[in-house]
Amino acid sequence: MIRSVAVPLIDDFAMFEFGVVCEVFGLDRSYAGIEPFDFRVCAIEPGVPIPNPTGAPIIAPYGLEAMDDADLIAVPAARIRDEYPPELIDALRRAADRGAILLSVCSGAFILGAAGLLDGRKVTTHWRYADALARRFPAADVDADVLFVDDGNLITSAGTSAGVDASLHLVRRELGSATANTIARNMVVPPQRDGGQRQYIERPVPDCTDDTFTELLTHLTENLDENHTVSALAERVHMSTRSFSRRFVAETGVSPMQWLTTQRILHARLLLETTDLPVDEVARQCGFASATLLRHHFDAEVGVAPTRYRAAFARSEPALTPAS
Repeated sequence: MIRSVAVPLIDDFAMFEFGVVCEVFGLDRSYAGIEPFDFRVCAIEPGVPIPNPTGAPIIAPYGLEAMDDADLIAVPAARIRDEYPPELIDALRRAADRGAILLSVCSGAFILGAAGLLDGRKVTTHWRYADALARRFPAADVDADVLFVDDGNLITSAGTSAGVDASLHLVRRELGSATANTIARNMVVPPQRDGGQRQYIERPVPDCTDDTFTELLTHLTENLDENHTVSALAERVHMSTRSFSRRFVAETGVSPMQWLTTQRILHARLLLETTDLPVDEVARQCGFASATLLRHHFDAEVGVAPTRYRAAFARSEPALTPAS
């Protein structure tokens, strides 16, 4: 469970990537039923303005010692350099040694690499820097084609908005889908841009630019329990099946059935977390023909069986049973 989050800043840090972790972990969303994180912005010299390319310096109220008991260390992007402050490197190594979760956004991966924390791990960074990261840290397995990589206690993300994806994935992994969905809804971003977040997301899925498809996806998410076929969906938007399939992939990055399966698994996760519905009924409400089919897809996408997922993420308070 993530309760405390420390964000170390150095000079020439990236304001947007810093803002991403502030937005996900630093805001008080108790109004939405989410317990606030103990959020600490840290620096080598607390109270001293830290310059960044925007020309608006930031003052961190905490020293690096605030990292020593934080559950999560979130490292924003910063200017890539040959050497990083030894005080920060030491603090990151201590955090890794005690088992803290480490999250990097964009070029923040270089800082973790300088601390020796990428060796033997699968990682990513912004595509512009991927070759440089691989050259500098040859013991790391760098994948430039993903939004983020989840390698247990180490999560690395690609550039800019991929930090949102990685952060929300981490919230979902540690605190459950309901919390991640609430944060995403308040940020007005998709809670998950692609299915299959078992270890990493393989391709970004853009928001729809065509109102026809926006309306269709809304219809599908509101009627997951119905039987949908590609030909029926094509007919609904007055296209041939071939044209529809091609346009759907262009708009979402995945096939219609892949997209639908992802949404059904997302809904299944939420029902498993927040209700006492039997797995058979969860399968029915999510549009799977049987509990066996749900288990197959759930294990493929999430990496565990539905019952094990429920045991790990079910809320402790009395569950709700929605109307069928």
